[in-house]
Amino acid sequence: MKFTFFGLLFFFMIQSSYAQESLSKDLDYAYLDKLIALCRANYPKIKMYQAHVEAAETGVKKAKLSYFDIFNFSYLYNPKNSGTPVSASFPFTYQFGFFVNIGAILQKPAMVKQARSELASAEYDKQSFDLNMEAEVKKRYFTYIQKKAVYRVRSNASLDVESMLENVKKRFEMGQETLEKYNQVLVMQTDHAQNLLNSESEVLVAKSSLEELVGQKLEDIK
Repeated sequence: MKFTFFGLLFFFMIQSSYAQESLSKDLDYAYLDKLIALCRANYPKIKMYQAHVEAAETGVKKAKLSYFDIFNFSYLYNPKNSGTPVSASFPFTYQFGFFVNIGAILQKPAMVKQARSELASAEYDKQSFDLNMEAEVKKRYFTYIQKKAVYRVRSNASLDVESMLENVKKRFEMGQETLEKYNQVLVMQTDHAQNLLNSESEVLVAKSSLEELVGQKLEDIK
């Protein structure tokens, strides 16, 4: 009964420590803004979408400049020493021509409009992806902070279990506690140690996942 009461008391102490934990004290929104800015600067897919926008902008410029394709200028050269003028009434050595492609005139506005639509589409795609990446950085940052908090709680709980095990071990060696109860606390300590290792692994995975987006080690970001 004493051991059961002691175990229940320890259980409620652990639950209380969980309840008192709050992520808000660990969150740094200025640091989060830096992570988002680094993601926008370093993440390859964001650069890809920016390249699409720049290519579409070039397409608009080319479509506008293509208006000059409608006009065609030509000349005919006849050497003075050939002895054959271009015509009797126009005995000069050059003849010039200026032509306008009416069909091209009708096509160009549609081409410019299409190029502008492609630019708008590329910009919308980039804006959408930027928003998604910002949300993903926040999600991974919050997950990382959560995993660190859980690790801290489990680490403290593990220290408490170690203290309990030491106390029960002394009582067992003095004949004041049974082998069964000593083994129960020993199993509890083993479980907490395993949970602590799992929690540490989760912290490292969450950290690596966040670093994937920002393109830098978190230790290097001040």
